[in-house]
Amino acid sequence: MSKKTKTETIQTAVQKMAYTRDEAAAQLGLHPITISRLTERGILRPSRATRRPIYSHEELQRFLRDTASKPVEAVKSKQP
Repeated sequence: MSKKTKTETIQTAVQKMAYTRDEAAAQLGLHPITISRLTERGILRPSRATRRPIYSHEELQRFLRDTASKPVEAVKSKQP
């Protein structure tokens, strides 16, 4: 059994504030190319504060909220 370093323990205890394209893809269960395509279409909005785009945790949550499908009951109640 390996012993974690103090830095590793802190990193696992603290949620990341931003993710690279590959990390965002892993968080969402998507391929990194899909993240790039969603960004190009304006569906995901990364920060451009650095040379490479980074995706905030809040942006990933917004994406999931905004793209969630409607409950089946809500769809059925709107039908004539």
